[in-house]
Amino acid sequence: MLTVPSSRSEHFEGVGMINAVRRLLEYGWDRDTPPVARARRVLFRLLAEDEDPEYLFELGGKGAVDEDVARRGRAVLREAAAAALAQAGYEGDPRLRGAAKRILERVNGFLKSPLAQKPFVRVGNQHVLAPEAAPPSLYALELFAHMPLFRIENFEAMDRLYQHLSQPLPRQEAVQLCGKKIIAQPHLMLGDMLPNRNVADTDVVWSIMWLELMARLGFLRRNDNWSRLLDRFLEDRDPAAVWHPHKGMGTVRSTNPFVWPMYPLEETQAGDERWTDMTFRLGLIARLSGRPIELV
Repeated sequence: MLTVPSSRSEHFEGVGMINAVRRLLEYGWDRDTPPVARARRVLFRLLAEDEDPEYLFELGGKGAVDEDVARRGRAVLREAAAAALAQAGYEGDPRLRGAAKRILERVNGFLKSPLAQKPFVRVGNQHVLAPEAAPPSLYALELFAHMPLFRIENFEAMDRLYQHLSQPLPRQEAVQLCGKKIIAQPHLMLGDMLPNRNVADTDVVWSIMWLELMARLGFLRRNDNWSRLLDRFLEDRDPAAVWHPHKGMGTVRSTNPFVWPMYPLEETQAGDERWTDMTFRLGLIARLSGRPIELV
């Protein structure tokens, strides 16, 4: 469901269904086209509140799956499927709205609790997220980002979410105690993922993705630091408004699997085509954040 093709694969071999659907939507495919429509049934099935191991796919692994791991895996797939359906334009579907409401209630309950201030517990020599901690996942953010009416209906929870995402990241990594196992949770967002320019330069593609996500959520214009980083990326455009890397002329790449559905969309990364994706994204972010668009 969430697998991304390896860098050596051709024609997207091995891609998971959720990432494939989101990639097609990024290309501009309609939700009623056969590939997306065929995936719809499974995606809606994943919204169910259960721990059915038959629907864990690659998160189930081999052998017997204990209850805590199954609960964690189904929660991840539920939020990822919901994000894909929201991006496909199903905000008005009661099944998706119900799932979004339950997801937001868990996140908002965590953010309002004292646990949000100290979510880590000590296990042996390691600090890990408590089993009951429920910080927002990247998939939940993508879900809310594509549900504008839902955000308006839950503006207080959205404001609390913004406060969480703009706080400094903790030193500890996002790993969580699930039953007796400590499992990496890289999809959980524990604070500001783009705190400064150095971080932005480390992975430009991820930085642009984060700015777009914050713009869709309506958070970008509220945050001076993110707005300055966007200005800095915009300053790297040439007189024709085409973006180029701040240093060098090589194609920007990312090893972060979360950016795969959106980058790169161009078939080739040679010549001027290597700047198309980033130039388009910056224009999209500017428009989403309410900035005027000047035609060149």
